[in-house]
Amino acid sequence: MSEDLINLIVNLSEKEAIDLVQKKIDAGEDPLKILEQIRIAMAKVGKKFESKEFFLPDLIMSGEILKQITEILEPKLKAGVKVQSLGKIILGTVLGDIHDIGKNIVKFMLESNGFEVYDLGVNVPKEKFVEKLKEVNAKIIGLSGFLTLAYDSMKETIEEIKKAGLSEKTKIMIGGGQINEDVRKYVGADSYGKDAIEAVALAKDWMGE
Repeated sequence: MSEDLINLIVNLSEKEAIDLVQKKIDAGEDPLKILEQIRIAMAKVGKKFESKEFFLPDLIMSGEILKQITEILEPKLKAGVKVQSLGKIILGTVLGDIHDIGKNIVKFMLESNGFEVYDLGVNVPKEKFVEKLKEVNAKIIGLSGFLTLAYDSMKETIEEIKKAGLSEKTKIMIGGGQINEDVRKYVGADSYGKDAIEAVALAKDWMGE
């Protein structure tokens, strides 16, 4: 059934995917396992977009399916979560990139684990990250980017954070697309997460949890 869900999402079969998720939840399946299936499906959607099998309307459609699925999973994932916030995190897709599927999954998972998330949206200029950082005094910033052209924006954003004298008390993680250790070194981030589960583990580690 896990392959069924992955295929339904990749094929953009909205109603069938939503119905199957509801059946899985009703049957008592672990929502984290369902989330992992969604991650695999979204990675496949991303590859189809890169290879030009999918276009922007397909990405928007997959994002809508994801939104509906997360609404079903949210109550289960948030059950038993500490009321006290583990800390503040700023998230945003950097300037020049409008992809937000991965960022939205990360946001959802961070909030489900007790973090207070400030989502700046997509195509976010470096100045806006710095401005928000000064405003809320977050300890962690997450920069998202799906396209390779986002790497330079990430690098410039991190340089702007350093220039503002905020890098000493702020940890910076990056994620999305083909992010790896080489990209992390290039942009100057503290670490990167290959998926939402890893991003949550990283954030918890940084906050001493």
